[in-house]
Amino acid sequence: MEEFFEEAPAKPLPRRVRLGRWLFYDQRLSVDGTVSCATCHRPEHAFSEPTPVSTGVGGQRGRRKAPSLVNLAARTTLPDTPETERAHAFFWDGRATGLETQVLIPIAGATEMGLEHRAMITRLSAIPAYGPYFRDAFGSTGVTLDRVAAALADYVRMRRSGNAPYDRWRYTRDMRAVSAQAKLGHDVFFFKGRCAMCHAGFNFSDGRYHNLGVGWDSGTRTFNDDGRWAVTGSPRDRGAFKTPGLREVSKHAPYMHDGSLATLRDVVEFYNRGGIANPSRSGRLGRLNLSSREMDALVAFLRTLDGEGYQDRAPRLFPE
Repeated sequence: MEEFFEEAPAKPLPRRVRLGRWLFYDQRLSVDGTVSCATCHRPEHAFSEPTPVSTGVGGQRGRRKAPSLVNLAARTTLPDTPETERAHAFFWDGRATGLETQVLIPIAGATEMGLEHRAMITRLSAIPAYGPYFRDAFGSTGVTLDRVAAALADYVRMRRSGNAPYDRWRYTRDMRAVSAQAKLGHDVFFFKGRCAMCHAGFNFSDGRYHNLGVGWDSGTRTFNDDGRWAVTGSPRDRGAFKTPGLREVSKHAPYMHDGSLATLRDVVEFYNRGGIANPSRSGRLGRLNLSSREMDALVAFLRTLDGEGYQDRAPRLFPE
């Protein structure tokens, strides 16, 4: 079987991950052959994108920014409750449960990749060189929706970041791994800034949904995007979005679900003001009264969460 990798990986990839890697970068999974998963989830931006919102087939612009996929499969540290199950859902509004469901939705999304799932299966089945890799991964050459979902989901699961300066400082006691400024930022993050109330655990996310006031129009008293409310219909979820993880956060600019904040310093200043007042704003928000020095330190701390292990680049060749 011919290999299509640009160069041999340091160690062989699991078979499903190898297949999922090609599918992730393959623009033939879009209706017009111009968009892949990697169009919005770019490796060089920690599988996020540098634009406020995503652009799909035909130049169609969505309403939300593609979140990073790094450590997307990391579980939260919440107790096992029905709320925990919701916390392990995906997208900004949590409308997909399970990675296998999540990875398929953008493919068929009219403003994203625009390729109906049956048409995708037909298209992939007509590419002879994909067959042996489906057989390698699943035991036969058949291309099915479940198999595409499983391969893509396993590739996403492998986008794991760790061994950041923060990890070396906190877990291996390398006191030189981070600066004195970042250590001050650590204290601000966990204490005065109260950031860890929502950005908790290894991935710095509680997996829950919070209303920060982003997108609130005080004139019309409406949100540009109702967020979690569109999924649950609960008034308390209007304008609420899932807490993003902070691993590799320096590479995720611009920030928030609508990309409305350009820099990490802008984000810190936003929280320092207590977000934007609206009828269902999270009770966890409030003015923080951080000094400029403390805000700079908090940004320095966030930059220590940039690690390794998730990196990749697009294959040079694809199955034909």
